Amino acid sequence: MPLGGVIFIVIFIALFGAFLLWVATKTGGKPIYHPIKYEPYECGIPALDKKDTKVSVKYYLTAILFILFDIEIIFMYPWSVSFREFIAAGNGGLVFFAMVEFIAIFVFGLFWLVKARALEWD
Repeated sequence: MPLGGVIFIVIFIALFGAFLLWVATKTGGKPIYHPIKYEPYECGIPALDKKDTKVSVKYYLTAILFILFDIEIIFMYPWSVSFREFIAAGNGGLVFFAMVEFIAIFVFGLFWLVKARALEWD
């Protein structure tokens, strides 16, 4: 019986999506062509070619590193909340050393970043 429910939902979503597309084509009106609309960014302002607007790769590297270490904290929070339950179940030592290994990998990565000077802006 659960497979029938999944098939029903898939068919319903497909029909409802087709219906919404049909309504959008009937009520949307005729598109207006304007050459500026097809310029980059579609903001209505004519594009100016500037050669000095390149963004340094270090901004992207810093953003990626922030996301990486932020995800580390996201993984540590549920572990710390449920750690007492693991101790009560007798798995406290195993779970603790798994988290120590996880943190050690990230600390090694942080030391590697400092050694490779990936965090320096000069």
